[in-house]
Amino acid sequence: MQLLLNLDVPDLPAAVAFYQQGLGLSVGRVLFDGSVVEMLGAAVPLYLLHKVAATRPCPEADVQRDYRRHWMPLHLDLVVADLDAALARALGAGAQQEGEIHEYDWGRLATLSDPFGHGLCLLQWRGEGYDLVTTHGGAIDAQN
Repeated sequence: MQLLLNLDVPDLPAAVAFYQQGLGLSVGRVLFDGSVVEMLGAAVPLYLLHKVAATRPCPEADVQRDYRRHWMPLHLDLVVADLDAALARALGAGAQQEGEIHEYDWGRLATLSDPFGHGLCLLQWRGEGYDLVTTHGGAIDAQN
């Protein structure tokens, strides 16, 4: 199975510029007559999809696209080698930092939003990263 990430944006050139300058991704392909841009440089490709604000994501949806800062249960986590440098780069390209950098046994975390209201986190591993907090041999109850 292959995983692709799609992200709706109201201004495709501005989104391409942010994800290039702010997060170091590069343009792979331009698709669908220029309405989609594939961004490469992460573990999976990120597809920026031009979608106008106040349009429905599908005809049956009761909601409309809104690019003010919003929360959704899916966001981007980008693992970086140097959190301070990556944060400065993202902020310089238009990201908004949301709170202080958090320090954990497994690493450091900065929460941000891109210029289009999408949440994202920058993570810098410390030591073994998430392996420090992994429960080995535990079962997950898939019913909940």
